[in-house]
Amino acid sequence: MLRVLAVEGYRSLHRVVLPLAPLTVVSGANGTGKTSLYRVLRLLAATSRGGAVAALAAEGGLSSVLWAGPESPTDGRGGHPVQGTVRRGPVAVRVGFAGDEYGYAVDLGLPAPDGVPTMFSRDPHIKREAVWSGPVLRKASLLTERRGQVVHWRDADDRWVDSGRRLAPQDSVLSEVADARTAPEVLAVREQVRSWRFYDAFRTDPAAPARSSAPGTFTPVMADDGSDLASALQTVEELGHGAAVADAVEQAFPGSRLQVVPTDVGRLGLRLHQHGLLRPLSAGELSDGTLRYLLWVAALLTPRPPQLFVLNEPETSLHPDLVPALGRLVAQAAARTQTVVVTHSDALRRAMADAGDPAERADVELVKDTGRTVVADQGRLDEPPWHWPSR
Repeated sequence: MLRVLAVEGYRSLHRVVLPLAPLTVVSGANGTGKTSLYRVLRLLAATSRGGAVAALAAEGGLSSVLWAGPESPTDGRGGHPVQGTVRRGPVAVRVGFAGDEYGYAVDLGLPAPDGVPTMFSRDPHIKREAVWSGPVLRKASLLTERRGQVVHWRDADDRWVDSGRRLAPQDSVLSEVADARTAPEVLAVREQVRSWRFYDAFRTDPAAPARSSAPGTFTPVMADDGSDLASALQTVEELGHGAAVADAVEQAFPGSRLQVVPTDVGRLGLRLHQHGLLRPLSAGELSDGTLRYLLWVAALLTPRPPQLFVLNEPETSLHPDLVPALGRLVAQAAARTQTVVVTHSDALRRAMADAGDPAERADVELVKDTGRTVVADQGRLDEPPWHWPSR
């Protein structure tokens, strides 16, 4: 299980070290950095697939995501205006995590000028990466490190050796060096991160993929756009968990029943039977909120849970009456796999609290302090232990 998420220099996250629990609920007012924290997890997931540079480019490049305030946390406090100064440290965005087994951190910065003309001079380069054992980076726990292009690791005799690998500045050790024989710890971290699952792109408009029938194929993991919703729900049913789906539907829509039916040859569709209606409604006829709730049912009741669920504002477009049922679903999912929920909804927070074990939950409120995102009521001595690899 992950214990710590750390980020430095990313948007308003000048320096945040966040404790993680089986269920971590992140809340806060608009503009306090909740979305940035979610994007940090997305960036880590992209790094494991060699896509960190592309992920940052999609956000406008490194210059668009860098912390824009002063380097010193004392600048601008006490009513004094913030003043620009000459930067003392390197330009860097650093993100990482640590868990019971392994930790990982990556440091991204601007390329060093070398006089070679290029249109990609603002692309970030990976300056440092580290993989270590246990929850805290120490010299004795370090297993694999990358400085610039060079990768070192511990060999079978516990000696610190040059791996012989030379990486391009855009490539990560997670995507390029993971090998079961020579770097099993890197492979383990890569597979862990690649299993993370994000659902934040559910469409419910009239042309949404979830409103159409889907190919009738075994679907233990629903697509992130919900295009195979009917097949995912039928898979849950045939693997013996249909009662959980029926219960989730009953909790949200008392007296209703969900059915998966064949439509065209080889395709499946949804039918929602509701009390008082003479015929069931197809997915194309459902309200936006009803369809979105059913998408969450299929996502959270997956028979193949990831190592980490990351949910960004799952309450969006839901009627307040559906929020308690959603909170119950999320709490059930967190009992099976670690879950991080970013939310605006106090009602959802209360529903998750009522349905889950308080000892297994961390409630994190983000606030702004002179432009910086900080965890409410968290002093430096309250932070989980964390050390960045030095350049």
